[in-house]
Amino acid sequence: MLLENQIAEVIETQQAIFRTKEVGLEREMLLHIPNFENHVLIVSGIRRCGKSTLLRQLFSRTYKNAIYLNFEDVRLSGFDIDDFSRLSKIIDEKKIKTLLFDEIQVVKNWELFVRQKLEEQYRIIITGSNASLLSRELGTKLTGRHISIELFPFSFNEFNAFLNTDNYKKTIDEYLTKGGFPEVIKRKENQLLNQLLTDILQRDVAVRYNIRDITRLRQLAVYLISNIGKPFSGKKLTESFELKSNSTTLEYISHMEQAYLIQLVPKFSYSLKTQARNPKKVYTIDIGLFSQNSIVFSDENGRRLENLVYLHIRRKYEQIYYFKEKGECDFVAIKNGKAEELVQVCWEVNDINQKREINGLLEAMEYFQKDHGTIITYNQSEKITIKNKTIKFIPVHKYLSE
Repeated sequence: MLLENQIAEVIETQQAIFRTKEVGLEREMLLHIPNFENHVLIVSGIRRCGKSTLLRQLFSRTYKNAIYLNFEDVRLSGFDIDDFSRLSKIIDEKKIKTLLFDEIQVVKNWELFVRQKLEEQYRIIITGSNASLLSRELGTKLTGRHISIELFPFSFNEFNAFLNTDNYKKTIDEYLTKGGFPEVIKRKENQLLNQLLTDILQRDVAVRYNIRDITRLRQLAVYLISNIGKPFSGKKLTESFELKSNSTTLEYISHMEQAYLIQLVPKFSYSLKTQARNPKKVYTIDIGLFSQNSIVFSDENGRRLENLVYLHIRRKYEQIYYFKEKGECDFVAIKNGKAEELVQVCWEVNDINQKREINGLLEAMEYFQKDHGTIITYNQSEKITIKNKTIKFIPVHKYLSE
């Protein structure tokens, strides 16, 4: 239990820091935040991707009079549901109707307090590092009264804006290596990505899900990060890392996905059972994590490129699949039950791989009855027509900057 004056002191000191910190580069997400009147706005995303900075930008731009509280403050250790009554009293006394809460999901039964304040006509914005916990717990208590958006590390456009350059062709190599975590780019310290991986596994996975075998959890995470763009088998991973069971392995992987560390792409099928039966491909939420934490001893430019393209598509679509029949197409983006984009990724299309890459895309175009598809390359630009179907070759720096 915390005393009321202890909670009030934390609010005051956090508020002072929150107000004086730099607003930073204005995020693209600011242009896409919906009207959430009478709803809780949830901003979820991987740790250190800039969620708190987005709150400051909202604060300075729209909600200049708001109460901010980060529940991961060590002074709030032991905060429980009974302390919410004391927090509510402090909030009511301040007569401020906008609440900005960072990582409130670390407190058990937090959603009951949020529902109460929403009923009292407060405007509430929550950030968190776990997608399913936020949506599932609020979905149970606030059905239809919350809106969720996702924040990613810097996009390529944001990366270039931060560097204050419009020479995208020059900066693509740096982005392919460093990725888009704001603090890493600002401080130019890539080793921060090692500590970030540790923090995510310990705080967002192990502590949250009561996992004791941190060593195997980390080994599994490093393996998945090292194998971006490749399908994996839960059974083989269970055997390789000597985990208790296949279900344990899949739970670990699911927890890492919910913490935004990795992203999984299933094989396309109209049958959900078939989707579940086929292996999924794995990607990381930021290519910098691959650069700094993988155990790969080569540049792997093709897989870096594929991961970047995936992230660009993921910012636009929630449903993404890979297509595989006779050939393979890397990405099928689905919207409202229909294929919107078909994208193949290849570092360089040449005499050796041209037939494979084009035929894989053409097969997907025929399957989904699309007359156009895209092949993303490092620097090739071309347009070809085959069987009345158009395929565009687009250099990655142009594709990511669209």
